[in-house]
Amino acid sequence: MLLLALGAGGAYGAYAAGLFGGAKGAHEPDEPKLVLKGDKDPYPLPGAEKQKDAPAPVYGEGGSKYRTAYYSFEESFTSNLADSPGLVQVELAVSTRRDGRVLQWVQNHELAIRSAILAQLAATTEAEVYDVEGKKKLATRLTRAVNAVLEENEGFGGIDAVHFRGFLVQ
Repeated sequence: MLLLALGAGGAYGAYAAGLFGGAKGAHEPDEPKLVLKGDKDPYPLPGAEKQKDAPAPVYGEGGSKYRTAYYSFEESFTSNLADSPGLVQVELAVSTRRDGRVLQWVQNHELAIRSAILAQLAATTEAEVYDVEGKKKLATRLTRAVNAVLEENEGFGGIDAVHFRGFLVQ
């Protein structure tokens, strides 16, 4: 009787683990997928339907095989610089090669993202904002900050880069 119970328990455990029976392969997490150039985005950003009459983009043959989508923040970011009376004002955009869910999440969590970006700007020294290499490092830090907010709220980041549309130091 004990062996029968152990055998039944082992069989159920193997079935639940997907070793045989009902499970059809490994379960893939529902994360934003990379979108090939020319493919339709399964999750377009709200308002994209207004661009239906626009001609389809023409992509070059070189570079990445994935398309890049951008989201521009409407308002600029202004912050004091670390250990300095100076101010920095930046206009930013983010980019992703993944489907539109990532940019939808950026739009949905813009307030938390703005807060994270402002915190990073406030931790930036005046020397960093005058140096090209410092600006590159700042862009990398901002990318990590945006992805951290998305990971905390949605479980997945997906932002490839933060881009400066405008950069003013006073």
